[in-house]
Amino acid sequence: MGKVAEKPKTKFTKETYLKWYDIMLLIRRFEERTLMAYGQNKIRGFCHVYIGQEAIAAGLLTALKPEDAVITAYRQHGVALMKGLDPKACMAELYGKETGVVKGKGGSMHFFSKAHKYFGGNGIVGAQIPIGTGIAFAEKYRGTDLLCVTMFGDGAARQGALFESFNLAATWQLPVLYICENNHYAMGTSVKRTSNVTEIHRIGLAFDIPAEPVDAMDPEQVHLALEKAAKHIRAGKGPYFLELMTYRYKGHSVSDPAKYRSKEELHEYQERDPVKMLEKKILEEGIGTESEIQEIKDRVKAIIEESVAFAEASEFPDPSELFTDNYMQKDFPFTE
Repeated sequence: MGKVAEKPKTKFTKETYLKWYDIMLLIRRFEERTLMAYGQNKIRGFCHVYIGQEAIAAGLLTALKPEDAVITAYRQHGVALMKGLDPKACMAELYGKETGVVKGKGGSMHFFSKAHKYFGGNGIVGAQIPIGTGIAFAEKYRGTDLLCVTMFGDGAARQGALFESFNLAATWQLPVLYICENNHYAMGTSVKRTSNVTEIHRIGLAFDIPAEPVDAMDPEQVHLALEKAAKHIRAGKGPYFLELMTYRYKGHSVSDPAKYRSKEELHEYQERDPVKMLEKKILEEGIGTESEIQEIKDRVKAIIEESVAFAEASEFPDPSELFTDNYMQKDFPFTE
């Protein structure tokens, strides 16, 4: 009888792989249900889903400290869920209900949670980059060992605020981890059509900021890159820049038919679906069992159903709450 081939060794614990699968599946199912609710006219306004980019959230979950601050762009539901925001409150926010994470006033693009050190969600392209730099300055000023993860898309890498932020962060050695989620398209325009530098991470090198690209369809690679970057930053060596190469399976927003990319390109990336590939790895390498995978699927399904029921049962904010939690001048004419 021949020798039984040894199973390939895994780099991480079973707990880590299952944790990744749990959060990635939660994000995938949350976003799928979001699209369904939008189609039913229960969610309105702008809406950008994270489907295809879930491995990034998984790596962030395990490689960084829960106390590290995170700020990102408008494609942010998945990152918010990774930071621990309640799925029920997140869904209610999408529905515009008073039980939402910001009382129904932020919608899809503007989640926020001080308790989770989650600073959003920002609807202005690139606006979060200097804000994240400022949050990192605050951590350095306080003398903590925490950092601020400042995330943006490939389109925001064209904004002048990025260059100003990079310059300050490098000069002052701020504890900021810049992450470009490069899904190859700024709305409907490819990186190649808008930049002479298509390897976006190279922008960091102009400021002597360590920078590198990462295969962000794989949570293992994301975790390892983030872990390395965080170690550099916590050692007081200043900022780090990672270009996470990913892909969104849906359009830029729910109103985008995504006709600017070929079926062949989409199929190529769907073959590398991060959720499906992780499930396959867990099962084929004996990391987890079918029953453990099914248990996660059942739990995630229950969470999504509970979140939708919660959102639909919640009330819309009372009109009297319009100016609550907002800055305003007392002598503003419309407040009389």
